[in-house]
Formats: sequence, structure tokens, C-alpha cells
Amino acid sequence: MSKSIDQIFINAKQWLLSWLTGAPGWAIPVASSLINIFMLLAVFLTLFALMSVLERKILGRIQNRYGPNRVGPFGLLQPVADGIKMLIKEDIVPARADKIVHFLAPILIAATAILALGVIPYGRNMTPFTIDGGILFFFAVGSTTELAVFMAGWGSNNKFSMLGAMRAIAQMISYELPLIITVLPVVMIVGSLNADAIVAAQDGYAVGLVPRWFVFTPWGAVAFILFFVSGLVESNRTPFDVPEGESEIVAGHMTEYSGFKYATFFMAEYIGMFAITGLAATLFLGGWHSPMRALEFIPSYLWFFAKLSALLFVYIWLRGTLPRTRVDQIMNFAWKFMLPMAFTCVVAAAVWHYTDRGLRGWLWSFVVIAIVYTALSILLDTRRKFAPRTYRFAE
Repeated sequence: MSKSIDQIFINAKQWLLSWLTGAPGWAIPVASSLINIFMLLAVFLTLFALMSVLERKILGRIQNRYGPNRVGPFGLLQPVADGIKMLIKEDIVPARADKIVHFLAPILIAATAILALGVIPYGRNMTPFTIDGGILFFFAVGSTTELAVFMAGWGSNNKFSMLGAMRAIAQMISYELPLIITVLPVVMIVGSLNADAIVAAQDGYAVGLVPRWFVFTPWGAVAFILFFVSGLVESNRTPFDVPEGESEIVAGHMTEYSGFKYATFFMAEYIGMFAITGLAATLFLGGWHSPMRALEFIPSYLWFFAKLSALLFVYIWLRGTLPRTRVDQIMNFAWKFMLPMAFTCVVAAAVWHYTDRGLRGWLWSFVVIAIVYTALSILLDTRRKFAPRTYRFAE
């Protein structure tokens, strides 16, 4: 019974495709792809609507105030009201803007975010598009986000938009390096760029209790934290939402956008956040695998979305807790700390692998990371930079 529930969506898809038995040979693959695309959009657009209202409610609780509570029961219809408002708002385009580039930028950034969702395994046999180089495809598609941001800033013909776009691109490129390098240890250990193979490599339990997720190794834990922080930057989330510094550059590359175009940017930011957290769960948290053998009767897709929800909650928690950092602090952190630690994870994973992946490998891997972390802490000595400032005023 549990297996039939676990595979209910796969069986439903097979039932739908069975209606095309007498159709031409090309019809079944095309129909299968269309079903996958429709389900992806249905699930993640619903999750986007739900996330937009839940985030405001959670932030309201954190800040001791009310969240949305007027539209519908418990304010749950607020996303519908927001969507209608964005649809009927006037679409204003600056007179001297590049109309075509200005129009294409939000479409491109939303399309790349949605494409990245296609290679993530959401459950047992539930990868929408299985590609041998799925992880490579994810980052290849995701890297076009910088182009879309530049198009938005350039096409707006506004100095604030251009400044915000350049700041966003510099920040995203700087953190894409540690983001990709922290994936290398996982790819090295598994020996595959296929997301399904990475999830399969984390199956089972050590000593019968602890799941064999990569996050429970020293290199995996550090790589997961680095990946998570880089994901915050790539998603343009607090405390790294510098491109939208209201006191400096208004809304960054989105300054000249209004109505549904602005909503498309907003949607792309959330869908990109779903994609990066989904990949984090796949790479380090065992994907759709259960954390305990006794709980394996729960459908695999529920485990995946439980992990995804936990990571999204941390994103919201950080937004309600931390202030925005300065742009120089963000860049220093990327190049002087994140990048060296990302390379350290690669070395630590190699040490773990070549010492038989046992307790000895675990300890040696931990020693490698501890040495580099201690050395960076001494060399960077952040206490001087964050020391109390002395202000002197004119007489």
C-alpha cells in the first residue's frame, strides 16, 4: 500500500499516457514532457503563492506584529489579491528605455529559474527530466540570470538601475564560484553529475541509525553551509540583498519596472530560491530519502518537500533576524573566506575518500577543515574591522 502511495503520481502519469497507445511514436515523449512541465508549474506556482503569504505571517510573528489577515480565511487569499493588483496596474516603460530588452529581461530570468527545477529528483522515480549531466545543466541555466539582470539594468536607461544591476552581477559572480566548488566534492565522491545517482549514493544508514547523507561528514557539513550561504546571495535574500538597498539605489535593476513585469521578477526570485534549496537537499540532505529506517513508509516526495520547507523556513528566519550587510563586506567574505573554504572542502573530501570513508577518514577530514578555518580566522582578524568606531564632530 505504501509503495502504491509513493508512486501514485507516476502511476497516474502512466495511466494518462496509456490513452495515446495508438498515437504516432513521437506523441508519447512529447505528452510525457508536457505533463512534467504542467505539474512543475502547478506545484511551484502554488508554492510561490503560499510562500508569499506565509513569509509575511512568519515575519509578523518574529517582529511581534500581524501579518496578512484580511483577505480570505486567515489571510490565505492574499496572493490572489496581490496577483489581481499586479495584473491591473499600469505597465510604465521609460521613454528612452530599450523597449525590447526591457521587455525580455523579466521573461528570461523567470524562464531560467523554472528550467533549473527540471533536473531535481522530487521523489522516487520523480525526476521530471533525467539528464546525465543534470547538475551541470542546473548551473549552466542558472548562470544566465546575470545576463537577465544586466538586461534589466541596461534596458531601463536609468543610472540607479544600472548601478543596481552591476552590483548584483558582481555579487552573483563572486558567490557562484564557491557555490559551484562546494558541489565538486559531492560529484567527486559519487562519480556522477546525475542528480538521481547522487541521491542513490546517500541511501542506507551508518551503524543502522545515522543516515548516509553527505551533511553528516565534516566536508559535507561545511560544504552544505557554504552552499546555503551562497544560495542566499544568488537568491538575493537578506542579509545579502544589497542590489535592492532602498536608501542607496531604490529597487536596483527593478527600479523602472511596474505591474506584472515587477511581479515576474518577484516570482523568479522565489522560484530560484526553491531551485537552490531543492538542490541543497539533493546534494547534502539525502534528497527524498527518509532520515530514519522506521519512517520509510512515508512517501518519498513528502520527505523531499519537508526538507525543502525546513530550508525555506531558515531563509525567512534569517530575513527576520539579520540586518543588511555592506557591499564591501559581502565581497570580502566571498573572496577571502568562502572561496578558500570551498577549495578546502574538495581536499577534505579527497582525504575522507582515500582513508576508506571510516572513522579515521572522518577525523582526518575534520583536521584539514579545522586547520584552514583557524588559519583564515587568524589572517583575516575581523575584530579590527568591526571594532567600535570613534566619531569626531566639528566644533
